Amino acid sequence: MKNFLKPLIFGLFVWFFATMFFVFLGKYVLITPGEEGYFVSLIILLLGTGILLYFTTKIYMLFDKTKYGPLKFGLIGTIIGLTLDTLSLSNYEIIFEKLETSQVISFAAWMCCAYALYIVIPLIINLKVEQTNKLNIFKLDYKKRMG
Repeated sequence: MKNFLKPLIFGLFVWFFATMFFVFLGKYVLITPGEEGYFVSLIILLLGTGILLYFTTKIYMLFDKTKYGPLKFGLIGTIIGLTLDTLSLSNYEIIFEKLETSQVISFAAWMCCAYALYIVIPLIINLKVEQTNKLNIFKLDYKKRMG
């Protein structure tokens, strides 16, 4: 259980701040599906989400230097977030009281894509770290042989 404490805490942090963003700013940034500007708004939100997830994953890696740290962060964070978002969407009248029902649908659409990013971005980072480590091992081995 100790191995999952860091990704659990980071996952709660990510979920809380994403939820609070939409609680306070959702009525301004969520456009009703089908209205003009909906896809542009969704794409901008997802780009911002991707950038924030990238940097959050990098920060997480400062605390968890294990081989599969980014993957743990992405998977456990997604599990925590989806579970809590199930509760928040089930009680949207209370949690997202300032949003219209159509904006809650827009939030749910963003959420589906955001959780895909939450898995894919740490996966890509983990693969890049592994590639870099293999390349560094190759360089060290080459230097040993040559010198």
